Amino acid sequence: MYGIVNKSIQDLVVFNFGKEKWNSIRERSGVAQEFFISNDPYDDDITFQLANAVAVEMNMSLSEVLIAFGEWWVLKTTKEKYAGLMESGGPNLREFIFNLPVFHNRIMLIYPKLSPPEFKVTDITNNSVNLHYLSNREGFQEFVRGLIQGLSKMFNENIDLELIQSRNEGHSHEIFKITWL
Repeated sequence: MYGIVNKSIQDLVVFNFGKEKWNSIRERSGVAQEFFISNDPYDDDITFQLANAVAVEMNMSLSEVLIAFGEWWVLKTTKEKYAGLMESGGPNLREFIFNLPVFHNRIMLIYPKLSPPEFKVTDITNNSVNLHYLSNREGFQEFVRGLIQGLSKMFNENIDLELIQSRNEGHSHEIFKITWL
């Protein structure tokens, strides 16, 4: 993960709970870095150490932390730092989802060492799609759930989001069914 991801976790905690709480979380996580450089790559373990420490410190499940972080990432981090890139994804959630397969190609221009996930859209109907999430990283499916929920809020669209396939159940990747209400 790039430093911007870990910095965003820090921003989420500081914004909602203050710098002292962040210092407690960082200490609990065992992460030595006092700050993260946005364009530098960091080991994925650091992100999980931070997320797990947030979960313990805030008395939340890791899933709840990853979902909240996914929403924060869309509604705060990317809107503030990459507004133009987000706007280029489409004028509504449906188009944004359809453009996801090429979205990370644009991001790789900014972060060339990025190892992005792959997204595929299938089973398209008038009010639903299946979004396939394929990644060499494990454990981020709830972060993706949060991203999708954040996008629905960004576009002010009501959806039902259902995980219909998961690596936790022995499948090769996750599939989310997104239904517009």
